[in-house]
Amino acid sequence: MLELIDPDKDIQIAVDTRFLPDQSDPEAHRYVFSYQITITNSSLMPVQLLSRRWVVTDGNEHVQEIEGEGVVGEQPIIEPQNSYQYTSGTVLATHVGSMYGHYIMETSDGERFKAPIAAFTLAQPLALH
Repeated sequence: MLELIDPDKDIQIAVDTRFLPDQSDPEAHRYVFSYQITITNSSLMPVQLLSRRWVVTDGNEHVQEIEGEGVVGEQPIIEPQNSYQYTSGTVLATHVGSMYGHYIMETSDGERFKAPIAAFTLAQPLALH
């Protein structure tokens, strides 16, 4: 059984986004963004990232849901007081959008929990005022 989100797990998730103009084609409604995720384990025990779920919404309110095992082909174990970082990307049909989601994590004693990923904005530079 999966637990509800537990703030006592001490997992912090930071996101840094970038617009990739060299891979984008605005005339074809193709806007490519990368996002770098840093997951920090501030708890006292190792945790493993088992799976992810993303909800991606573009400026036309088109919603895409993405679920899968691990991230970038890995199911990393993050030791206490350490971080894991990876970069991935998404393609939108509009110059602005947003993403949010969660990871399913498991402690070294087999307890599973959700680590929430707060909503963040994807925007072409100067798209938002």
